[in-house]
Amino acid sequence: MSAALDADALLEQLATGLGQWLAACRRPDPVMVGIHTGGAWIAERLHPRLGFREPLGRLDINFYRDDFTRIGLHPQVRPTRLPFEIDGRHIVLVDDILHTGRTVRAALNELFDYGRPASVALAVLIDRGGRELPIAAAVAGTTLALPPEHHVKLTGPEPLALAYVERGGGREGERP
Repeated sequence: MSAALDADALLEQLATGLGQWLAACRRPDPVMVGIHTGGAWIAERLHPRLGFREPLGRLDINFYRDDFTRIGLHPQVRPTRLPFEIDGRHIVLVDDILHTGRTVRAALNELFDYGRPASVALAVLIDRGGRELPIAAAVAGTTLALPPEHHVKLTGPEPLALAYVERGGGREGERP
């Protein structure tokens, strides 16, 4: 696998960038929420490193997805766990790969069902472009420009690993 897709190195870059962003923004007492599944795996590693005071939140967005007509209605539902009040809080929302923006839109819908945050900032391991919605990450471990038929997949939780996947051809592995 290419050094550009070393999950541990990208996690380090994301932790450094997010730490700098938090220091610059000076948001009082922020909380962290990871989106199941990959975002939660990343948040589990970032949360203790960045010294968040509140426990880590986990968000399951399966019932908020808008692609059931394409993927079918067979979600693996995990409980959403938000062990803090949402109202008026500054939230760092963590996901693995930002592509179309639809996962983040679903996560925002779920968060707002629990309350009205003061702000939500998105932190992602990889921003791969291809947005369908006007959503941007405040911090990304890296940014990739990939053709539409190429995707990046995070596997884990132990170890975290990244792989290129070419849709249609069924090939998985290193990017050409």
